Amino acid sequence: MLIPTPYIRRICGAGLWLVLALLTACGEEAKEHVAPAIRERDSVSMMTTYGVNTLISDSGVIKYRIVTERWDVNVIRQPNRWEFMKGVFFEQFDEQFHVQAYIQADTAWYYDQLKLWKLRGRVRIRNVNGLLYQSEELYWDGLRHELYSNVFSKVVTPERTLQGTYFKSDERMTYYTVSNSVGSFIPGSESDDDASGQAPSTPGDTTEQMVIPQRPAAQKHAKTMGMDN
Repeated sequence: MLIPTPYIRRICGAGLWLVLALLTACGEEAKEHVAPAIRERDSVSMMTTYGVNTLISDSGVIKYRIVTERWDVNVIRQPNRWEFMKGVFFEQFDEQFHVQAYIQADTAWYYDQLKLWKLRGRVRIRNVNGLLYQSEELYWDGLRHELYSNVFSKVVTPERTLQGTYFKSDERMTYYTVSNSVGSFIPGSESDDDASGQAPSTPGDTTEQMVIPQRPAAQKHAKTMGMDN
């Protein structure tokens, strides 16, 4: 079957146009249409949990209850950390599961490898002895079983109010030190001034008007962790 010449010309023309279009497309560089990263990879949490109310054990013994609106776990950043950016509330238990203290803060970080808590913003602690602690920053060292702060702290007990620039205590807030402190005492209490004009000290606290050397470990934690929230 013979195809008329005019049709042959039309077919060849269409074929030539298609070849030119394909060559032009291949000559252009391919463009990726992707959105920019929202955040750097190491800042993205590996797990996020909302509405948390859970018990935490240590060596098989339940020691704490954690209540928080949001709990982020990040194992990419070093050191590994838990983040509580919506606030956190603790209950601390003894071996018989009796509540010993309540702890709360506006934000908190827990560094698993260091066993170190960093609490910030309206940090409050109240224990069963009626002691109230207030500060804007507090470290909780799980290896040394102690609390410390390098910023202004306030301790209120039924007998006295102490304020100072450095605070250190055991985990149960039964023995503590406030350095560079000023104190006020409740009139009529057993801690009234005696004839010498000095208020007698009660067991469990230290109120010396002297600068207590800050532990290198405390300073190291404060400097290192403060730069890497």
